[in-house]
Amino acid sequence: MILETKNNSMAGGRALKRNETFKSRLAYDSGVASSPRAQQNQPSDMELMKEKFAKLLLGEDMSGGGKGVSSALALSNSITNLAASVFGELKRLEPMPAETKAKWRKEIGWLLSVTDHIVEFVPCNQKSKDGTNMEVMVTKQRSDLQMNIPALRKLDAMLIDCLDSFKDQSEFSYVSKDDQSEDGKNSRNDEKWWIPTPKVPPNGLSDPMRKWLQFQKDSVNQVHKAAMAINAQVLSEMEIPESYIESLPKKGRASLGDSIYKSITDEYFDPDYFFTTMDFSSEHKIVDLKNRIEASVVIWRRKMNAKDGKSTWGSAVSFEKREIFEERAELVLLILKQRFPGIPQSTLDISKIQYDRDLGQAVLESYSRIIESRAFTIMSRIEDVLQADAMAQNPSNGEVKRSLPDTEEVGKTLLDFIGWTADQEDNNTKKDLKEDSTKDVDVKFLGKPPNIVTNKRFSYLENLGMCRSPTARH
Repeated sequence: MILETKNNSMAGGRALKRNETFKSRLAYDSGVASSPRAQQNQPSDMELMKEKFAKLLLGEDMSGGGKGVSSALALSNSITNLAASVFGELKRLEPMPAETKAKWRKEIGWLLSVTDHIVEFVPCNQKSKDGTNMEVMVTKQRSDLQMNIPALRKLDAMLIDCLDSFKDQSEFSYVSKDDQSEDGKNSRNDEKWWIPTPKVPPNGLSDPMRKWLQFQKDSVNQVHKAAMAINAQVLSEMEIPESYIESLPKKGRASLGDSIYKSITDEYFDPDYFFTTMDFSSEHKIVDLKNRIEASVVIWRRKMNAKDGKSTWGSAVSFEKREIFEERAELVLLILKQRFPGIPQSTLDISKIQYDRDLGQAVLESYSRIIESRAFTIMSRIEDVLQADAMAQNPSNGEVKRSLPDTEEVGKTLLDFIGWTADQEDNNTKKDLKEDSTKDVDVKFLGKPPNIVTNKRFSYLENLGMCRSPTARH
């Protein structure tokens, strides 16, 4: 009887301890401590870091049964989920709370620290004690990570600084959807009905404020283009999973459909006319078009790399024509990405992320993706304020056109904006640019995101010759 009472007491003590730990973590996540005792019971940074990396090692399978995802996907999901919990939808142009900002910088630093230990061997001259020189192999951080992680960190900090710059502004405010005043009745009724509506003075913003907002928008636009270029480059270097390849038809025509196939393979291809014939009335139709075109490019690339005439991927169409078709399809993909930057990821991108086993690529892809998404959201919020200003000045026509990234200036502004110099460009890159400029095609549509790490020409499907073997964009 005594032993039973003792066991019940011990079980009750353990339950109480678990309950207190849960409450303290809940208070930490919300950024609010209810009392000094709650602050004392908050888990330390070391405990939180141990818990986070334990989940990564388990592949998000807390049962330990080995049914978790790969380490690369677990790390990618952790970065994505952290960004979603910290930033949410950024409904207003206002500084981040100090606690939230500290949590983001600390925990994203933990997740990015993994890349410090992803290294490669490089030759290095070393002088021995007797004075002789010898070449030895030493380790250094992998080149793509060494180049892109500091750049992404700087872009991340620039977005936070942009939000901080709205601290002292007093010319516009926000109207809640629940506001019963006249301003509340005029709040937005579009698909983003839950986003607060900006309110400006009756005569609109002052000229300095309007210019300052435009400057902020242009700056965030550069951050968006830089993150988008890095993300596209990383995705292009990821291997295409065998499961995706097996799901494809044997002909690009079957993937595209007769009308799209005829437009792309016609003797004369006009991107402007092609886009006027497409239906972009919904997000689903845009993603469906992207999926069809990406699948056709994979099929055509495999056909061009099929050396055996008996291969099921062989083709009677000449190599030169197949290459032209692929270039046109990639051009359409590039314009789609530029014109609709907020659309969800395609089936190919999701498959690559899901089956990727490279931890470095997983970090670069997820980190650049959340920066790209956050920059696009901030631009949208700035455009909401500018639109409200335009409505106040001219109620009959207050529409503001959403600016689209100009592919022509991506390469020029990216290097200047994040602190890189032209001396870092390689001769091979300059040679590629020179060759591109000689092509008799409209440069406006052929502008491509710059290669951030490698000297290869940008392509969505750069490594299709090998063909070895998440959810929508948040």
